[in-house]
Amino acid sequence: MSLIELSGISKTYLVGQVWQQALDQVSVNIEEGTLTTFVGPSGSGKTTLLNIIGCMDKPTKGEVRVDGERVDTLGRRQAAAFRGRHLGFIFQSFNLIPVLSAYENVEYPLVMIAPAPAAERRERVRRVLEAVDMWEQRDKMPDQLSGGQKQRAAVARALVTEPRVVLADEPTANLDQATAQRIIGLMRRMRDEFGTTFVFSTHDPRIVEQADVIRAIEDGRLVEDSTFSSAGASHV
Repeated sequence: MSLIELSGISKTYLVGQVWQQALDQVSVNIEEGTLTTFVGPSGSGKTTLLNIIGCMDKPTKGEVRVDGERVDTLGRRQAAAFRGRHLGFIFQSFNLIPVLSAYENVEYPLVMIAPAPAAERRERVRRVLEAVDMWEQRDKMPDQLSGGQKQRAAVARALVTEPRVVLADEPTANLDQATAQRIIGLMRRMRDEFGTTFVFSTHDPRIVEQADVIRAIEDGRLVEDSTFSSAGASHV
């Protein structure tokens, strides 16, 4: 069974007095332990799709199952609890808390979202910070970190709860070539070592080249005859 199953997902928004169709009858399955990338122009529906998978938005029509659980029917508290147990998020703008150190930012989900005992928190935070080569910078505040270091801290924060799925919205858009390649390599290593499933929305060809599965969205619909060139990836 697929880890993520979307069946007939549609989403409309009322903008002023006009209804806009963000997604139109999207059906897709995402297998566990894959790096799946959704590509398409701005406004195509990529971010909306990630928000729906991440229980931060609800479809107008259709069903969403993550790890066998129907998540589109969850209430606000149920959805928050599900995110804490199963999902990690990497945002384009990092979303680090400015008054917390890198260590405290990574620890935060283990305090507020998926509580863990103090000794376990210390071990898990240390492990993920070392994995992203950020242990030496653990006491620095976000404004003391470079863009690449902020992104690595954000990746560590997403992984510290050991989620089944990590959702990443344009995670390399603000990074230089070397840092972007390092982050992509890290996420592939996490996929291989921990079986983490990564789902991206991106314009970045560097991620597309490394993806296991590439899916294109245009005008809110999946494009079934994508012609991307990426060694080792399946094109759908």
